[in-house]
Amino acid sequence: MVDLFDAATTDTAGTPAARASSPLAVRMRPATVDEIAGQQHLLEPGSPLRRLIEPGAGGRAAPSSVILWGPPGTGKTTLAYLVATVSGRRFVELSAVTAGVKDVRQVVEDARRRLATGGDETVLFVDEVHRFSKSQQDALLPSVENRWVTLVAATTENPSFSVNSPLLSRSLLLTLRPLETEHVRELILRAVTDERGLGGSVELDDDATEHLLRLAGGDARKALTILEAAAGAVLSDEDPSSDAVPRIGLPDVERAVDVAAVRYDRDGDQHYDVISAFIKSIRGSDVDAALHYLARMVAAGEDPRFIARRLVISAAEDIGMADPSALQTAVAAAQAVQLIGMPEGQLVLAEAVVHLATAPKSNASYLGINAALADVRAGRIGTVPPHLRDAHYSGAKQIGHGDGYRYAHDWPHGVAPQQYLPDVLAGSRYYDPSDRGYERQVSERLERIRGILGSEGK
Repeated sequence: MVDLFDAATTDTAGTPAARASSPLAVRMRPATVDEIAGQQHLLEPGSPLRRLIEPGAGGRAAPSSVILWGPPGTGKTTLAYLVATVSGRRFVELSAVTAGVKDVRQVVEDARRRLATGGDETVLFVDEVHRFSKSQQDALLPSVENRWVTLVAATTENPSFSVNSPLLSRSLLLTLRPLETEHVRELILRAVTDERGLGGSVELDDDATEHLLRLAGGDARKALTILEAAAGAVLSDEDPSSDAVPRIGLPDVERAVDVAAVRYDRDGDQHYDVISAFIKSIRGSDVDAALHYLARMVAAGEDPRFIARRLVISAAEDIGMADPSALQTAVAAAQAVQLIGMPEGQLVLAEAVVHLATAPKSNASYLGINAALADVRAGRIGTVPPHLRDAHYSGAKQIGHGDGYRYAHDWPHGVAPQQYLPDVLAGSRYYDPSDRGYERQVSERLERIRGILGSEGK
């Protein structure tokens, strides 16, 4: 158990302050709401979290318990800390990895005693609450129910599956979004210059910044940890006789984390060359090459959501109806990457790449929509045949709408012989299925369907 209010030094406002020996990520925790990078969807004026951090804001009572769900390094601990420090409340932290029921009850009893004697309210932060057993989570219920503590619980797992229903129903669930690259960049640059951080003792080269951001993968804590290690290495090598400010270069970041920078510029030619080779390898069914280019993008810190989006496009454009399940796999991969993040997301992406690369290929759907669009853009549109027009509104039937329409389910095989395209396009063919994979069956069925449709009027 950690009581930061009692254990840490305090600043002039009486709120906890990190020691000089604390890790950089701890020293650089935002002291105000305005310093928070990202999560603005949770910090709108009058929002529940804003009212919890700033009691009285919005004129409504703040919630007594919140569960913060999001990937690592997105600010869950920071938000819990601000709930205590901005309002001057006492902050106590429990780790679900090491704490037991006895620890929970001790914190709750201490909080009750403080309230009874006019002491400060207690903010209880439970990190990794999904690791708490049912009995440990149950031990929190009375304190939440009676507002003996303000509970802020954090989890990287879906609370619907990892948190007991009674505790979940008494808490407000807030979902934190992954930090964007620019959010993490803002934190890094602030840490370099801020007196709480490195205080301008070093400077950071642009290529070192980009590599650091790629390595961090949207995790602010990881980014600051790498920065601190690189700065420590540079400062330890500093020439005492030199007046120049030491610079953190790309080699220093590589040395700090023992990970060489992959030569891959997300904003330059390498970005487009690698993603082009990746998609063409999938299209060409070379699964080994596709996995190689996936590995290059993952190692270089490419946004996994970007990779997943390209897989969805590839499944629709290059595989199509030859294997309809490929699109399902790609969409599932995109959703899974969004849910679990990296590094585990690379396993999901690899599975999708293997499926798509080894699947039978057909671009018939792609060519079909392009051909249809070409006719539409060329003005070959025509009017909707009268028997297909909407006949539900008053007076529609009097002008011939729906007259002669044949209901498909009333006909053998569920196919009614009638014209569906406008007159100007009658007989046009846009979709020409291949003989590969599932599309071979589609081709055979489509030939029979078009034969029935073509018999209209015969």
